[in-house]
Amino acid sequence: MKLKIIFYTIICYTLLQVPTACAQNTGFEYAPKDYICHHTRKPLTIDGKLNEEDWKQAPWTDDFVDIEGDAKPKPLHRTRAKMLWDDQYFYIAAEIIEPDIWATYDQRDMVIFHENDFEVFIDPDGDTHQYYEFEINALGTYWDLMLIKPYLNGGPAIDSWDIRGLKSAIQIQGTLNNPNDRDRLWIVELAFPWAVLEEAASKGKKPQDGDHWRINFSRVNWRIVNDGGQYRKEIDPATNKPYPEYNWVWSPQGVINMHLPEMWGFVQFSKQHAGTSEVAFKPNPEEDIKWLLRNLYYAEKQYYEQHGVYTDELTKLNLPEHIRQKIDQKPEIETTESLFEIKYPAIEKGMEWHIKADGEIWKTPKQLSK
Repeated sequence: MKLKIIFYTIICYTLLQVPTACAQNTGFEYAPKDYICHHTRKPLTIDGKLNEEDWKQAPWTDDFVDIEGDAKPKPLHRTRAKMLWDDQYFYIAAEIIEPDIWATYDQRDMVIFHENDFEVFIDPDGDTHQYYEFEINALGTYWDLMLIKPYLNGGPAIDSWDIRGLKSAIQIQGTLNNPNDRDRLWIVELAFPWAVLEEAASKGKKPQDGDHWRINFSRVNWRIVNDGGQYRKEIDPATNKPYPEYNWVWSPQGVINMHLPEMWGFVQFSKQHAGTSEVAFKPNPEEDIKWLLRNLYYAEKQYYEQHGVYTDELTKLNLPEHIRQKIDQKPEIETTESLFEIKYPAIEKGMEWHIKADGEIWKTPKQLSK
């Protein structure tokens, strides 16, 4: 099969925003959501009903919010998700309140977000590269793709990548594509095989008890109207184009761009069954170092935009004051005319973190490079 690599301008993601708009937006606090993903007692039947005891006991995420965070209005309709896992699958369910359930795309790998959809983003090892995107509509039509790196760093998206063995189901409480009545909701139930997801995981393995993966969910919702018994997107008379879509997410991004994996939530996997005992989320202190490095990366990008070169002088970088105060050891910055790499000591003894010009972040024994 010929590998199909796609580059495209996405309506629902503002790809041209510079990374600094996210980290240095003074009105947005970096505070990724977290969730405990419990182990199932037995494999789940993927039918969209969520009637197994494991699903009943699994907690819902917080309700979704606007992708830009609290600075924007709350979503018009509620969306929430829950997760479970076993030795074969990563299970995800979503409840999507929707008075007008609409979906017409019926071919796999169509650009699903041009209509209303539910989306899953998974970065197993948290390096912001080699991550997965999955979109599905109320017809059950889905688009699965793998990102080699975020679009801001050049992509690309591998559209021909498939989630082999995926199980999915949709349950609709209402009538699909009928604007003459009011619907209640639709439910998505998914089972992602670890055999596929572990391709981009740390050491190529599914998670172990206590491991963290970076994950986020998005719901794209368009303004639609009844046009002669059929739905169509509502047109803005000022532009003569459809109104921009709503983007509602679990863990807010700060800007209209889902492809900032550093902003996604943390899912902690637990071997405990849901409802049997409380499991506390345990933040990884190394994430503070990674966020510090990410801000140095943003500042280098901003410096390059202004001067056409990168700098190895920390004092020349425009860092938020609260970030600068957290720098207790001098980072090692190496630059060329068009590239840079920054190193910073890890909390783990004898290790150090790296970040480079394309945004990838990783940890090695000190003095070793990737």
